[in-house]
Amino acid sequence: MYPEIKPFFTSTLKVSDIHTLYYEISGNPEGVPVIFLHGGPGGGCDEKDRSFFNPHKYKIVLMDQRGSGKSTPPACLEDNTTWDLVKDIEKLREELKIEKWHVFGGSWGSTLSLAYAQSHPDRVKSLVLRGIFTLRKSELKFFYQDGACHLFPEAWDEYVAPIPESERHDMILAYHAQLNSADEETSINAAKAWSKWEMTTSKLYVDPEYIKRTEEDQFANAFAKIENHYFVNDGFMRDGQLLEKQEIDKIRHIPCIIVQGRYDVVCPATTAYALKKVWPESTLHIVPDAGHSSRETGIAKLLVEATNQFADLA
Repeated sequence: MYPEIKPFFTSTLKVSDIHTLYYEISGNPEGVPVIFLHGGPGGGCDEKDRSFFNPHKYKIVLMDQRGSGKSTPPACLEDNTTWDLVKDIEKLREELKIEKWHVFGGSWGSTLSLAYAQSHPDRVKSLVLRGIFTLRKSELKFFYQDGACHLFPEAWDEYVAPIPESERHDMILAYHAQLNSADEETSINAAKAWSKWEMTTSKLYVDPEYIKRTEEDQFANAFAKIENHYFVNDGFMRDGQLLEKQEIDKIRHIPCIIVQGRYDVVCPATTAYALKKVWPESTLHIVPDAGHSSRETGIAKLLVEATNQFADLA
């Protein structure tokens, strides 16, 4: 990854009566524009996210999605859907007077990247996607109900602990009740447990430092509440919509590189493979010694190689 840099411009964009988004620009003011779409939903951007791009060649745009990061109001679920976020990305592009840009997203960011590209294919120069997630019921069931628990049984015990046994047949729905409880202690404890489950399982080797962020009330609250809100509502789309032929046909002409960890438990490789099968024109790299996190060495290396490859794309 490239050395860490600071943004040369930061601002906010009011996108509705409720929501105001934080965004920043770094790198080369005259460079080729790229937008980084963070994960979660609800995760917010991190200063290290700028380092996937050559700062001499790229004009790097980071945006905190509705309710996430520095956007306000925090953890707000009202008017917060996939299609609201797609409109926000387009509104920001217009605000910055960018004709076309590269789109980069991992995990939920890959979901949003696909949704945006399929909605505005004429505005996307390329796609770099990591840890493919399309919010199908089968993907949610694997991670939150019956799948990943077989690989991380001790972490699963902590995840299910806040939920009464009688409600564990639908963990997403059970967590929805607790995350939106009127009792603040119940809500924040649930948020931390939900967030810790994902952070614990995100790397091939469990990283205690990576998990520490889940102890921050504001991060855990936004991350868990917004994620759960999207999952309870099936991502506000048809099951498997992003993989449907008529949707892929809209973006088939866009150069796309997919980077997927072989042992990604959060977003298993089966989804990246499904995307490759319906979109054979895309390039799929499966990293043999990596999990989910974009920070894992093999994944980060391929992501940077991908952005380098597209930096001079006309």
